[in-house]
Amino acid sequence: MALGMCIGAGLFLGSASTIKLAGPSVLFAYLFGGAMIFIIMRALGEMAAHEPIAGSFGAYAHKYLGPFAGYLTGWNYWILMMGVGIAESTAVGIYMKAWFPDSPQWIWAFASVAMIGGLNLLAVKVYGELEFWFSLIKVLTVVLMILGGFAMIWLGWGNHGAPVGLSNLWTHGGWFPHGVTGMVLALPVLVFSFGGIETIGMAAAEAAQPERTIPRAVNSVIWRILIFYIGSLFVIMAIYPWNELDANSSPFVTTFARLGIPGAAGLINFVVITAALSSFNSTTFSGSRMLHSLAGKGQAPAAMGRTSAHGVPVHGVLVTMAFLLFGVLMNYLVPGRIFGMMMSILAFNTVWTWGMVLVAHWRFRRRQAEPLRFRLRVWPLSSVLCLAFLAFVWVMLGYSPDTRVALYVGVAWLALLTVAYYAFGIERRMRQALTSGTA
Repeated sequence: MALGMCIGAGLFLGSASTIKLAGPSVLFAYLFGGAMIFIIMRALGEMAAHEPIAGSFGAYAHKYLGPFAGYLTGWNYWILMMGVGIAESTAVGIYMKAWFPDSPQWIWAFASVAMIGGLNLLAVKVYGELEFWFSLIKVLTVVLMILGGFAMIWLGWGNHGAPVGLSNLWTHGGWFPHGVTGMVLALPVLVFSFGGIETIGMAAAEAAQPERTIPRAVNSVIWRILIFYIGSLFVIMAIYPWNELDANSSPFVTTFARLGIPGAAGLINFVVITAALSSFNSTTFSGSRMLHSLAGKGQAPAAMGRTSAHGVPVHGVLVTMAFLLFGVLMNYLVPGRIFGMMMSILAFNTVWTWGMVLVAHWRFRRRQAEPLRFRLRVWPLSSVLCLAFLAFVWVMLGYSPDTRVALYVGVAWLALLTVAYYAFGIERRMRQALTSGTA
């Protein structure tokens, strides 16, 4: 699931924009950002392995930080999943237009919502099987691109037998062509790319032997993702001068075409579409499960907590699908701007979710008396360092005019949730539940 979420349009389509911002220094940004995210995942994995519950970090925030924190975290994550779903359905529309240029983009966005929503209404086994094949396709593509790129760099494949070498990494303005500022400005976009790795925690309650599978997933997935991101971007920028890449197209298409693979554009088009559908599949799953968890605590309509005979929260899936249709409307109104808007805006929600994981984990660790088998190393220093990183990302969101809208939208969303918490009597029900000892 984590691979399915993280290796999506953020890598295949969004990587071009991070390269434009930072140049080759984007590699250092991904390396540092990946280290921070590993800390977050170890913290979440520690809680999930010890106490696998539905709702994951939303439920942990509720238990260790209070009902209001859990409410904000759960609903914030749901809107994050909806935003990622809109971005991924938009990516489907963008790449389908390469094959059907005369068709409107919103048609394909609508088709993806209908298909993925329908599949998520079936048993969770269908979801898992579909996600396996989606993820396999894009993982193999990234691996082949990395191997083919190294063959071009060292053996001259696709370059008339002349090795390309690595000089493109430093001969076009150096490693930091836009200074350290360029690398720092790439961090909010990078956060969007890594967003979704926390879905490991969402699956803990439905996973077999979570005390064994969750630690293994946390430890292995982060390294694979770093290899895929850093390895692929390293190859791309070694083969091509970073300043000649088109920020509006996928550098993967360019690389496969350079390798001399017939129909490279069509091949990558197919892979990117499956990658987007894979991420879309995961967002629908995670969003519906979060609604189910919120309903169980009285923080969402009770209907969201009902499940089918196969254990699928049908009403949660249907509400999620209905909201995703808003993305179809945006694809109709502003088809050329929606993907970039989602990448910028959703960085706020992602940072909030990760920050709540770390704060909830802090309280969790303080309450634990017995030793834990799976632990976050160098705690609490590692958590403090990671929280400082997340705060810095928020500062950078406000620093850049292109991403400042994320702070406005994020704060407005939290304010709306706060008003709803009191206006709909959720706060009163939570207080009564705490008094009676049922919360």
